[in-house]
Amino acid sequence: MKNPYAGRSHEEMKDVLMDPTASGPEIHYYMIRGGDQKTNITVWEPGKIGDEYIKSYGHYHVGKLDETYTILQGTGIIVLQKRKTDSTGNPIDDEIESFEAKKVKAGDSVFIPSGTGHFAINTGNVWFVTSDDSPVNFEEKAAVSMPGHADYAPFKKLHGAAYYVIEKDTQPTLVKNPNYKTVPPATI
Repeated sequence: MKNPYAGRSHEEMKDVLMDPTASGPEIHYYMIRGGDQKTNITVWEPGKIGDEYIKSYGHYHVGKLDETYTILQGTGIIVLQKRKTDSTGNPIDDEIESFEAKKVKAGDSVFIPSGTGHFAINTGNVWFVTSDDSPVNFEEKAAVSMPGHADYAPFKKLHGAAYYVIEKDTQPTLVKNPNYKTVPPATI
């Protein structure tokens, strides 16, 4: 079996940060992939990059693939966003139809429907740990860090999701990402 471990570095995360010049930990989060036989485990560092909480990169699934996150430790937010589509059914990356930021804690589960962009954020002071059932094909070139069923390009192109989650007055707060043309109003 190939090495199932990968870490997402601060340098890699600059693509999707509200302030890519802000300093942060060398590694933002760690991934252990289980392939198609076991679940995946992800562990986020606590802290912030500037005012923005540490988060995962964010992606959409390629093809029809649902996923469920189970929170094993800590507190955080799971972000879900669905793109509008054009007249031929193709997604429009910078036009968001729905956006939801769900507060979660240990013991919670979040279902992520096919076609929904998603990522997780650690809003606590300890590691945030999740398990998910997304399949990973270890025969792919970068199966652990960039599985083929995940499309990271829209988040990279638009420098993150439709909203950033920052700390303001000790509370998680949404700040609209100016790179999106249309986004619905949202709250946490």
